[in-house]
Amino acid sequence: MIPQGFIQDLLARADIVDVVGRAVQLKKAGINYKGLCPFHGEKSPSFIVSPSRQTYHCFGCGVHGNAVGFLMEHSGLGFIDAVKDLAQDVGMTVPDDDNSPEERARAAKVREHQITLGDVLLKASNHYRAQLKDSPRAVAYLKGRGLTGEIAKHFALGYAPGGWHGLSSAFGKYDDPLLVESGLVILQGDDAAEQRRYDRFRDRIMFPIRNPKGEVIGFGGRVLDQGEPKYLNSPETPVFSKGRELYGLFEARAAIRKRGFILVTEGYMDVVALAQLGFGNAVATLGTACTGEHIVKLLRFSEQVVFSFDGDAAGRRAAARALEAVLPHAGDTRSFRFLFLPAEHDPDSFIRERGPEAFETCIHEAFTLSRQLLAVAGDGCDMATPEGRARMLAQARPLYELLPDGLLKAQLLVELARDGGLTADVLLHHWAAASARRGDRRRPETGHAEPTPAPTAHHHDEPDWDNAPPPDEAPPEAEPNGLGYDPMDDGTPPDERWRRDKFSGKNRDRKGGFRTDRADSWVKRNSGLAQPKRRPLRTTTSLDQAAWFLAHNMELWLELPNDIHDLLVQQSPPYGSFFSVLERLLHEEGTLPLHAVLDHMQLEPQEMGLGVLVTRLKRLIELGDNAPNATELPKLIDRLRLDQVIDEWDLLIESGPLSEEAKQRAIELNALRTELKARLTRSNPV
Repeated sequence: MIPQGFIQDLLARADIVDVVGRAVQLKKAGINYKGLCPFHGEKSPSFIVSPSRQTYHCFGCGVHGNAVGFLMEHSGLGFIDAVKDLAQDVGMTVPDDDNSPEERARAAKVREHQITLGDVLLKASNHYRAQLKDSPRAVAYLKGRGLTGEIAKHFALGYAPGGWHGLSSAFGKYDDPLLVESGLVILQGDDAAEQRRYDRFRDRIMFPIRNPKGEVIGFGGRVLDQGEPKYLNSPETPVFSKGRELYGLFEARAAIRKRGFILVTEGYMDVVALAQLGFGNAVATLGTACTGEHIVKLLRFSEQVVFSFDGDAAGRRAAARALEAVLPHAGDTRSFRFLFLPAEHDPDSFIRERGPEAFETCIHEAFTLSRQLLAVAGDGCDMATPEGRARMLAQARPLYELLPDGLLKAQLLVELARDGGLTADVLLHHWAAASARRGDRRRPETGHAEPTPAPTAHHHDEPDWDNAPPPDEAPPEAEPNGLGYDPMDDGTPPDERWRRDKFSGKNRDRKGGFRTDRADSWVKRNSGLAQPKRRPLRTTTSLDQAAWFLAHNMELWLELPNDIHDLLVQQSPPYGSFFSVLERLLHEEGTLPLHAVLDHMQLEPQEMGLGVLVTRLKRLIELGDNAPNATELPKLIDRLRLDQVIDEWDLLIESGPLSEEAKQRAIELNALRTELKARLTRSNPV
């Protein structure tokens, strides 16, 4: 786990103006910087970057965060990758990296080579864009497909001329090995004297493929007239893998945020045409079936995904493969839907013939995940006969077993049993019996293999007397300091932290013995710490109180208004992660006791950054801090709202001249601040 202290150190050392400035053109505005928001379309700047706070905030769409959050939101990186990217920029080493210096050096060399390939690909992209302007035939083709110059610029579309060595005019050394390695040039023949080099892409409209950071990693090319293959992609390279990348994801980020879901189509021409027609939230796989890696990448940007397929047999097969990729990632709070167009249409032709409203209707009427699973399972089955129903259940089982445990899986079992003419208990019993006969050790309720018990360990080693504390000593506990928490608490349990500090190298003499002089001084300094009169450790910030309150009373999450849900889950780690997991647990597990909530939190991936906060809350339990009173919830919500309003107001005032959007927001904030202060005063009379 990356220590929280390191992350704070990293954020203190990084310059958020520099981080954001690579993606957004910023201008000085008072003590802050201002620019056009990269997360939603706007004509006057309302996106503020504060160097003093090291945060960003948009007064138009409300997005906000720190440097790590910006890398996650803008580049689609996970928390760990964002921290590592930022650390690399400022010359820090992430402390959880267990690799040897040789492995780190090798990784740095690989990354440097990838950057070099990216520069080559970007240069080729600029060359293709210049060639498009000089080709009336290519421009006429795009206009014939209904595309404007603005949309061509948005996707950086280009044109590869028909010659065999067109790239030689862009690159001084046409025999540069990087041109072959990047997939731009094909090298034929093993004998150096007889080798031939020629451009991979010739007489094609060029679609640069960009990763979520906006770096060009490959190309797709489409023929203008007749020819095979109609579509041609870059080959696998050190920076490009078709099974992991999605076309249009970089360009679609703002539209995804605005519309709230991602539309997955079958080709990059679909993506560009849909963007032209008002559906800028579309992406496409690159000539491959949808994979689990695609799904993971999509879920970084939205938990609402709609797959669009042609209604022919090929489209149905593609939908079945997408279903298999989706099922392991389905959850009670995620939505996956499947849209099937008439066989004679693709999204472009459908919208042009029937209009955007008809396509919106298709999206809203798309099959849910459960309906698609039932349809795939029932394919080719005569549900009017016992044989057909039995076959359906047999085909459904491997799909059902891909689902993670949760309420969705439980409900699908009931649906499958009902359609199969059985009760859920009978179906579950039958599957369990079949598993037992097959000896595959599967749990019928989940379909997952039982873990093999680990062999019992027998330890005969001598105890570590040198590092063990004396039997008559107990680890001291921290003295209350008025902060509400121990600033030196790095998540280590109290007894282990005491042992670590007391017996660390700094407390030993040159021969490794324990220095009694330091022991005596330590005892003198801390002699009163173990006295029973000490006060318990307490939470101080509104977010600490909210985490403590809702961990005790999960069910009250449902009583909170949606804007408070959004406010809480959008907080910086670890708080946003905590409330996101809490919401998911409530939907998947129902109301849980406090200890169970915190135990679940500790099982979350390390990228959630929950370790320090969970340890702090467990510490409160040890010290006997009582559960908060339920009547305090409205006041806590108002304090959270007021904290947010004051922070946003201060940022506005610091930013100099305001746009019309920002002025309107200032009026709203002022009224809201007055109302909240009055409400809190009434609830806390002096």
